[in-house]
Amino acid sequence: QVLLAESGGGVVQAGGSLRLSCAASGLTFNSYIMAWFRQAPGKEREFVAGIPRSGDTYYRNTMKGRFTISRDNAKNTVYLQMSSLKPEDTAVYYCAVKSGGGRYYFASNYDYWGQGTQVTVSS
Repeated sequence: QVLLAESGGGVVQAGGSLRLSCAASGLTFNSYIMAWFRQAPGKEREFVAGIPRSGDTYYRNTMKGRFTISRDNAKNTVYLQMSSLKPEDTAVYYCAVKSGGGRYYFASNYDYWGQGTQVTVSS
C-alpha cells in the first residue's frame, strides 16, 4: 500500500517561508516522479512543482524563484521549500506520485495522493 504523509504546513505571515515534507512508503521511491499540487477553497487543484528521479525540476510559472522542490531518495522524501509567501499561496498542499507518462500539470496523470497539509499565509 502506497502512503504519502505530508507535514510542515502552518500559518505564516506574508513574506515568510515554510518547508513542506512528504514521506513516501510502499513504493520504490526513486522510480517515480514526485510532485506538489495545491488547492485553495473554491478552486481547482493546481500543479506547483514536480521532480523526476533524474532530479530535474519543473514549476508552475508563478512559483518559479519562490518555491524549490527537492527529493532525498535515501529518505523516501520530497520537499517543497517556499519563500516570499503571499496570501494567495494559502491552500491545502498535496504530495503526489506519477508512475507513467503524461504532462506534469494534470492531476489526473497522478496515481497516488497524500492527505494534504494546510498552508495559511496572513497579510
